[in-house]
Amino acid sequence: MPNLTGLNLQWISWILPEILLHILIFLLVAYHCIQTRKEPAAAVLWMFIAWSFPIFGPVLFLIFGVNRVPRRAWHKQVTDQRLRAARQAYENEALPMAYWRSVHESLAAEPQDRTARELNNVMNAIMPDYPLLAGNAIIPLLDGDEAFPLMMAAIRNARKHIHVQTFIIGADNTGRMFLDLLAERARSGITVRLLYDRFGSTPAVLRQMFRPYRHIPNMQICGWTQANALKRQFLVNLRNHRKIMVVDGSEAFTGGINLHRENITRPEHPPIRDYHFHLTGPIVQELQYSFLRDWYFMTNDNPEILLQQDNFPHLEPTGSSLMRLANSGPTPDENGVVADLFFECLASARRQVLAVTPYFVPTQSIIHAFRSAALRGADVRLLLPEKNNHIYAGLAGRSLYEELLRAGVRIFHRRPPFMHAKAFMVDDHIVMIGSANLDIRSLQLNYETNLLIFDRDFADKFKPMIINDLNAATEIRPNEWRSRPGHRKLMENFCHLLSPIL
Repeated sequence: MPNLTGLNLQWISWILPEILLHILIFLLVAYHCIQTRKEPAAAVLWMFIAWSFPIFGPVLFLIFGVNRVPRRAWHKQVTDQRLRAARQAYENEALPMAYWRSVHESLAAEPQDRTARELNNVMNAIMPDYPLLAGNAIIPLLDGDEAFPLMMAAIRNARKHIHVQTFIIGADNTGRMFLDLLAERARSGITVRLLYDRFGSTPAVLRQMFRPYRHIPNMQICGWTQANALKRQFLVNLRNHRKIMVVDGSEAFTGGINLHRENITRPEHPPIRDYHFHLTGPIVQELQYSFLRDWYFMTNDNPEILLQQDNFPHLEPTGSSLMRLANSGPTPDENGVVADLFFECLASARRQVLAVTPYFVPTQSIIHAFRSAALRGADVRLLLPEKNNHIYAGLAGRSLYEELLRAGVRIFHRRPPFMHAKAFMVDDHIVMIGSANLDIRSLQLNYETNLLIFDRDFADKFKPMIINDLNAATEIRPNEWRSRPGHRKLMENFCHLLSPIL
């Protein structure tokens, strides 16, 4: 007969240290969540994961849950302040930055409409470094079929420099087409700076797509990342989602379009639905400076070179649009800016709100603002893709529909192809465009660039694009939505539980 008592003691001596270690690790996770005052839902979720999945759960928490963003964001803010100080040192009448200073002083303006003026006053308090600028022109572009030819023409016509910032460069013919053209212009003597997000461009990084271009004269390529084991940086959650291209400091492109083949028409494959914009006027200076701040953070290049006159040339007014830049990110001076902007736009709405976004997992305050606008009697329409490329995000968003529908918000699902567009229009004269989605990642974590535009003429030109997408959508009927199968509700609610870590 085997000695059962001995076996039990042996088993206990083997398993007890593991149990104690698991409890200790769980307590450390719980302590960190409480110490850093995480959002309650996120804290409870991480503690549940750490307890339920030994080893795997704490490792996930270490990678995604430990908030190294403030420290890293603080470093980003320090570099921003350093470049700002260098900029201010150049801002006098005898030096190249003089005109950029005069842009901020002489062309700052106020909207004529009372609602727009009140919203702009709030933005003055939220974003004092990004004043409202007059004299701009903006052209909306639909999909890569319209945007890419104009972008490539601007690259071909460049005379001094080309600055490109994107979340995704595709490991495909479209990505190579842009890289080849940028390389060609660099060989001709044009300064080219390319900043891409290493996470968004993972396939291109893994295929070493950038290597052949790194030694081309006048061409600098930099990947944005805060994950580097050699520097003891393990944060994979901080991403630069901006899409900016500035040519010669005089024209710019921004919006939601990435540089990959999914944005163009191919045989049997319509393009992803997306909006992009061509800009001229003083707002280009703001987009230029936004790019250079991120570039300086990653490269620590000489500020005298980055702030030279060629990068900030004298610009004449080109149109009648009033615009202001709205940069957002985890840095203390920009944290929550875009979320505040969405909230204030909804709070200012009196007649209509048209919201277009691929991902809808916003903060609770923004959900309340949507409901409040609809309850005030505004015609609030929310346009989302019928099929989402991130299934869990799409399901999490759908769990919010019922309370919005109950308040009178009209929700539409655009039929395929996938809709990646972002737009926000209030009362036919206030428009917000850019890279930010209405989800937690864009609102609280990613580096994003949006533009707030006060221009009824532009709204009149842009609104038909949104209406066309609404016409290609199916409206969600409240009664039908409430009667959907129970297993769908269960899956949606489960995915919503995960929204703090999506």
